[in-house]
Amino acid sequence: MPHWSVYTGNSAPHDGIDELPPPPPWRAFDGGPVLPAPHDGDDEAAVSPDRVHRARTYVATPESVRLVNAALVLRRPLLVTGPPGTGKSSLAYAVARELRLGPVLRWNITSRSTLADGLYQYDPLSRLYAARQAAARPGEEVSGTRTDVEDHLRLGPLGTALLPYARPRVLLVDEIDKSDLDLPNDLLNVLEEGQYEIPELVRAARRSADTAEVLADGTDTPVTVTRGRVRCRAFPFVVLTSNGEREFPPAFLRRCVRLRLRRPERDQLTDIVRAHLGPAAEGAEPLIARFLARASSGELATDQLLNALYLTGVAGLDPASRDELAEQLMPYLSAAADGDGF
Repeated sequence: MPHWSVYTGNSAPHDGIDELPPPPPWRAFDGGPVLPAPHDGDDEAAVSPDRVHRARTYVATPESVRLVNAALVLRRPLLVTGPPGTGKSSLAYAVARELRLGPVLRWNITSRSTLADGLYQYDPLSRLYAARQAAARPGEEVSGTRTDVEDHLRLGPLGTALLPYARPRVLLVDEIDKSDLDLPNDLLNVLEEGQYEIPELVRAARRSADTAEVLADGTDTPVTVTRGRVRCRAFPFVVLTSNGEREFPPAFLRRCVRLRLRRPERDQLTDIVRAHLGPAAEGAEPLIARFLARASSGELATDQLLNALYLTGVAGLDPASRDELAEQLMPYLSAAADGDGF
């Protein structure tokens, strides 16, 4: 029988995703034709070094391991909340690397983000310009062909994640609490049904061939879309991050597995420092203690501690100068908590 806990949090890449139990009957998807999985998470040539480091050094808690596996088995999005600097976005990269799920598809949310931005981008003006240019050349047929449409369309991160891949893709929807009020509700149907339509291709399919070759997010390799409709096969592992700055609709929350990340305690913080700095972490205890003491009075992020440790180690300062520099590198994130207004 497949083992339900396929993500271990131990960082070493493996093919445990193949042992994932079948989905609940109400979360089974049958999109096709099946696309091969992209380069696995252990092939890091196409991934930026900072994200590789982030994935390798992520220190998972037992709670996060349990809830990641729950989201994978249930085929539900994982809503990760917590203060800045607690590793919310890094979790997506760690899961993608360990389970060899390919490059993370990232959708950075702003107050202007819409559902359409995540699904696909279509440029009608560039299409009109191309049509005029082609019409000016005698003997070329231009008007409204299927190829004409697909040349000016690219799938977004959400649209790419819902392609019928053999293995789930990892989609990071970062800082969804910054979105317009309507976006969480707009996501409901797409994430519930695991499918969407591209109206421009649906209309084009009525006049010509059924299929279109469309570029996916993060690649120049086209994928086939049939009659303008996309339906997933392996539901993507969707990580939605939030700093807790707003409430979400109950209908949205009940469709998510919810993980609350908290400030790391001393032992976890020490593990994080060792994972990031290696041998350079020796002698870090005084600054870790200083960081924890300051964090009890205001909001700090773990990367502030890492910056202070790295820079004071490189600079080779005496203890007094080291402490002064560390204090300057660890200002409170809330101006109200810092008398100097940092």
